[in-house]
Amino acid sequence: MPTGHYFDASPGAPSRPSQVELRLPDAVASLTVDRGVFSGTRVDPGTVALLRAETVVAPAGHLLDLGCGYGPIACTLARRAPGATVWAVDVNQRALALTRANAASLGLTNLVAADPDGVPGDVTFAEIWSNPPIRIGKEALHELLDGWLARLVPEGRALLVVHRHLGGDSLADWLTGAGWVVARRASKQGYRVLEARRQRLSKRQ
Repeated sequence: MPTGHYFDASPGAPSRPSQVELRLPDAVASLTVDRGVFSGTRVDPGTVALLRAETVVAPAGHLLDLGCGYGPIACTLARRAPGATVWAVDVNQRALALTRANAASLGLTNLVAADPDGVPGDVTFAEIWSNPPIRIGKEALHELLDGWLARLVPEGRALLVVHRHLGGDSLADWLTGAGWVVARRASKQGYRVLEARRQRLSKRQ
């Protein structure tokens, strides 16, 4: 029987919540997961690779976890940067409910979980962190990233993790071709952690 995808707004898989442990060098957190969301039975190794590769977070402003799932990245950002506002964005309503519950259980009050339309259009981001939804397809992924990366502040950056077998290297090439300066921050067990920044334009007279 079809159960849908983790990028559906209303997952078809029956709810079956459980607990997982997110273990990072700076903290350990117990998180509630559920079927019908991304990596709904474990902590995705790509997420761990991203959060271990980069621990420095912009201390203020707006931060974005794009495709937040049950919230491991968003909750980590909110804990590491208590002076920032963290937007956890997903189309999956079950994922958003889990993220809100996990943030509450960890005492994080600087996290806002919302669907894409719930983010005010005038909000710009100091940083975007994402284990992006590769399964939506390359064209849809590029459109998604185009829209959100355009909302970075001029000196902002995006940190993305993608396995090389799922197109990590080709994503780096696409970002470069789209005008971003891309650096590989880490590569472990096939996971590419990419940092994208805007090209710096020379000052005109």
